[in-house]
Amino acid sequence: MYVCSCFGITEEEVRARAAAGAGTPRSIASACKAGTDCGSCVRRIQALLGRGAAPRRHAAGCSAVTPAAAGGAAPLDEAA
Repeated sequence: MYVCSCFGITEEEVRARAAAGAGTPRSIASACKAGTDCGSCVRRIQALLGRGAAPRRHAAGCSAVTPAAAGGAAPLDEAA
């Protein structure tokens, strides 16, 4: 299945790049350009890397309430 239709990159290719050491969407982009054109595949790449459901990080001592803590869905981090 294609992940990045702009450059014809498949899930298998993303997984192979990740197995070779590309552990972030940015390193995947450096390896094969996936995620560098329209950007619609970045969240799928994050999910394939196991980063899709990561909560946002807040500065130390920050007491901001996240939507998840307020009963809503947790936001996704943007591309690293």
